[in-house]
Amino acid sequence: MQTTYNVKFWKIAVYKGKRGTTYTVRWTVDGQERRESLATRAFADAFRSDLMSAARRGEPFSLETGRPISFQSRAGTVSWYDFAVQFADHQWHRTAGNSRKNTAKTLTAATFSLLRAAPSRFEPVEMRTALREFAFNTRRREEAPPELAVILKWVERNSLPMSAWEDPDKVEEVLRVLASKLDGTPAAASSVKRHRRILNVAMGHAVARSVLQSNPLPKGRGSSPKTSMTVDKRCLIDDARSAQLLEWIRQRPRGGKKLHAFFATMYYCGPRPEEAVALRVQDVRLPDEDADDQWCELLFHTAQPEVGRHWTDTGEIHEERGLKGRAADDTRVTPGHPSLTKILREHVKREGLKPGDLLFQGEKGGMLAGSVIRRAWRTARREVLPPHEFESPLGRRVYDTRNTRLTKWLNMGVPPAQVAEWAGTSVPVLLATYARCIVGHMAVLKRHIEAVEGTPEPPES
Repeated sequence: MQTTYNVKFWKIAVYKGKRGTTYTVRWTVDGQERRESLATRAFADAFRSDLMSAARRGEPFSLETGRPISFQSRAGTVSWYDFAVQFADHQWHRTAGNSRKNTAKTLTAATFSLLRAAPSRFEPVEMRTALREFAFNTRRREEAPPELAVILKWVERNSLPMSAWEDPDKVEEVLRVLASKLDGTPAAASSVKRHRRILNVAMGHAVARSVLQSNPLPKGRGSSPKTSMTVDKRCLIDDARSAQLLEWIRQRPRGGKKLHAFFATMYYCGPRPEEAVALRVQDVRLPDEDADDQWCELLFHTAQPEVGRHWTDTGEIHEERGLKGRAADDTRVTPGHPSLTKILREHVKREGLKPGDLLFQGEKGGMLAGSVIRRAWRTARREVLPPHEFESPLGRRVYDTRNTRLTKWLNMGVPPAQVAEWAGTSVPVLLATYARCIVGHMAVLKRHIEAVEGTPEPPES
């Protein structure tokens, strides 16, 4: 293929005819005039900008087509939108529901930065809904309402080619968008890191499919924000506050006793919320009422994270999975305090539950909804805590009950290996997450060090 660097650009020509106005991009390649007519000024400006960017990068133009050679590669012929849809489909059967949802969010944010022109006919919220809920959702793509299907057709026509990723300025622009919220303020470091991780997988897929020659995303130190695994001490709930919150929930007029049993399980055993809602009555071993040992045992073997019916294979709101970080059929047993034994025994009797029933049920007997759990916890905090504590991180998330329990076990002197087994995590992750929350052992440690090293004699005068 013959190429040249002798390229010149002319102003966009405007032609107003009976059937409408057209905008023609004009340029010469080695003295030969080339033209491309487009329907709008924005499209023409974007196309001309692509050509000029290629020329500025020192890219040779083909004498046959008049286009930069990158336009002849797959990167020049595959649009970002088409690639993103194909990537979403590729990931769908390889990932769980929440990962599918996060992939759609990342691809949606990136797509806004990879359009030839900013949309003027559509509201941003409508475009985000069309892209996130339909374009990048394998199950629902063909179900898009007519008004959203129009938006997707527009995006498909106006998406930049994958060769846009070869422009460092465009890459920086996409990353800048992914690092910001919709209002322009900085996004949380964990969100930015998740976006970067998903985008890196997408770029790796593009390289594997020979759409791109290499991953264009920056690498090395500073390319991704740092995040901390350490639990914020301010989120931990003291014993008095825990008792007040649990009691308020128990006296809640609507479903209070059911929710009290759920939150008591969270507080005394520290499971993840998706593990607690998946418990069956047969998973709880309750001792006889006249037994000396009133500790119960809870068997965890399944998690039911709330994903949303549009992101699961079954169309159910919850997605059944194995325990986090474990083999599909792995289990773990966690002891329950005698106080929890009493609460669960009364709960099973009061609700008339059978061994195969869900231990914690919603109002209609199904899975306890996450929205109900979060709303009850938020209301309890508002009613129990003083305003300044309600606004603080103290117990802000339901997950903080787990953080509180694991920290209490460590502070009680339970060996980390045992805590990790009960909690369903690894010792390195446990210590990295909760080590800074271990308190009250300094005096004992000092005495131990003195016993081993001895107390140094004072120097002679």
